[in-house]
Amino acid sequence: MTFDAKLLLLVGLGIVAVYHLISLVRGLPKLGSVKPTPGFILTGVVTDFFDTLGIGSFATTTTIYRATKWVKDALIPGTLNAGHTFATLAQAFIYTQVVEVEPVTLIGMIIAAVVGSWVGAGLVANWPTRYIQLGMGLCLAGAALLTVAQAAGALPGGGEAIGVSGVKLGVALFGNFVLGVLMTIGIGLYGPCLLLVSLLGMNPAAGFPIMMGSCAFLMPFASDRFIRLGKVDPRAVVGNIIGGVPAVLVAAYIVKSLPLTALRWLVAIVVAYTAVTLLLAARRKTDEVAAG
Repeated sequence: MTFDAKLLLLVGLGIVAVYHLISLVRGLPKLGSVKPTPGFILTGVVTDFFDTLGIGSFATTTTIYRATKWVKDALIPGTLNAGHTFATLAQAFIYTQVVEVEPVTLIGMIIAAVVGSWVGAGLVANWPTRYIQLGMGLCLAGAALLTVAQAAGALPGGGEAIGVSGVKLGVALFGNFVLGVLMTIGIGLYGPCLLLVSLLGMNPAAGFPIMMGSCAFLMPFASDRFIRLGKVDPRAVVGNIIGGVPAVLVAAYIVKSLPLTALRWLVAIVVAYTAVTLLLAARRKTDEVAAG
């Protein structure tokens, strides 16, 4: 990736960071008086710390929210996108500058993900609760399977390329568009994007700036739609911001890497359980609607 492309990305990240801040202030007028609980802050610390190391934050955060009942199911997708945005921006600032990716591939996949999230947020924000529960349940089931594959070392190792062209580029763009849509339901983009990059024969390391850059640019726009419709939990959003950003810096600059295989197995089990509870909750909602 050339210096000009890196500079362009930095400028773009700065713009979307300001955009997200404006969205929060405008959409949550009492933001300054919001007092998140220690639990919300700790959730941001833990989930964004491991997110930076490659575990992903959406599935783990959803599991915590559902286990504690801190956030209503209908508000979880919007809260995930709005709350983790600044932490993801911090990750993108770091990784897009230190890992080389061919500019057309990187910027094209980022734009595709942003368009997908814009489409998805407009749909999901208006879904009834049972649809959101069903969507999150199915997506989390997929995330659990992907995490198992990661832990078992069953995913393709990828190649050495730092970019793609032709048909492969078309597949990359369409794939990231779909992943952008799924982000708004509550499934993280990191794991699936890393799998997509590897299947296309790219170096898995190139997946980090692609997936972090994609999320950093798409999340502010998706968040804005959720915020405008009141589909976020303000305390959870602020808690994630306070806890998440410092956790990213610690993980990226101090810890840098950890043996995560055992943790992935644990995450897979917990996420699978959460997926089942969401699907059962969606079924109960459907039965209630039918009975009514």
